[in-house]
Amino acid sequence: MGMTIGEKIIARAAGVSSVKPGEIHTIDVDYLMSNDGTTHLTIDMFYNQLKNPRIADKDKLVFIIDHNIPAENPKTAAAHKKMREFAKKYDIAFYEGKGVCHQIMLEDFVEPGQFIMGADSHTCSYGAVGAFGTGIGCTDFLYAMVTGKSWVLVPETIRFNLTGKLREGVYPRDLILTIIGDIGANGCNYKIMEFAGEGAHGLSVNDRFVLCNLAVEAGAKTGIVEPDEKVVEFMKEHGRSYEHLYASDADASFLQVYDYDLSKIEPVVAEPHFVDNVKPLSEVGEVKIDEAFLGSCNNGRIDELRVAAAILKGRKVHPDVRFLITPASNSVYLQALEEGLVDIFLEAGAMMMNPNCSVCWGSCQGVIGEGEVLISTGTRNFKGRAGHKDSKVYLASAATVAASAVAGKIVGVERL
Repeated sequence: MGMTIGEKIIARAAGVSSVKPGEIHTIDVDYLMSNDGTTHLTIDMFYNQLKNPRIADKDKLVFIIDHNIPAENPKTAAAHKKMREFAKKYDIAFYEGKGVCHQIMLEDFVEPGQFIMGADSHTCSYGAVGAFGTGIGCTDFLYAMVTGKSWVLVPETIRFNLTGKLREGVYPRDLILTIIGDIGANGCNYKIMEFAGEGAHGLSVNDRFVLCNLAVEAGAKTGIVEPDEKVVEFMKEHGRSYEHLYASDADASFLQVYDYDLSKIEPVVAEPHFVDNVKPLSEVGEVKIDEAFLGSCNNGRIDELRVAAAILKGRKVHPDVRFLITPASNSVYLQALEEGLVDIFLEAGAMMMNPNCSVCWGSCQGVIGEGEVLISTGTRNFKGRAGHKDSKVYLASAATVAASAVAGKIVGVERL
């Protein structure tokens, strides 16, 4: 029996010829990433709970401050200080104020075929280039940091065959929200979501990132897009290797197979308070908004900024709306500056924020108050995710968010 992409990556990491779903394997981890959400807790355990604290391989570690940057209170400042000092002491790759952790990992570290663990649930994003990324907690991170190894229960794989092309005005964000709405937030619990077919290969690496990033919102262990020449070009542009371009074998076993014709996907919105509470944009009623957010690890790249700029050019943000725009990294911000996108945003009345998790994280920038409504390109819309427990978060594409910021209510571009 052949293997899927995810199984091949696990086999490589475990140093074995083959693996099967349900088996448990000890693996060598290629990279370990941790951000300011929990790194301070890992450091405390490192010093207080280990008899002989050590780092197995400092070159496999990446620490990134991105969730609450700049620090908004003394408690956060202390956590950041702890990260800085630890990274300096052990010579660990350290980023502060450079962007969202997953965007930085994609830009500077991840290669096809690697197995990467991150102390953040959206580590599954790295499947955009054919890697296996998955989130872990502090204890598992500490063990892997000290030993260089971890363990994995080989997941079953659910395949999503994508055909056709997205119509104009429809985006990968609409596609993955549609899929999550169809299969449910538990539809892929501890499974690998594999995206393949001509439709997948027609998507850019940035577009694939959008799909893999939200795989965890369907409960998946990871999301992976079959790598191809676009991934090779991406690796060449970033000066990295592309030795392990895995594809699923013809006789590989899939738990389930779904077929999606991209030409039939339409703009959608995930209504409060669950990511799988998805309905067509055309069926959303008159929903007044107080704030709009464009950014996050899911939708903060140059592609989304260009879409928003095209909509905002010559228009103004509604006077009752706060529109926050947060590029996913400094490199994205610089590109937006060079292309004149930032000028368009500021002239329209939007607010440009420094690259970080921002409103998606909901604890330092753009927090919304009681009864307020946010439309966002963030990753989640759980109750209280972006502020007060009685606020509401709607999720949509960059186009819908930008159009809604202008209209003052949730609308599509065609309504402007």
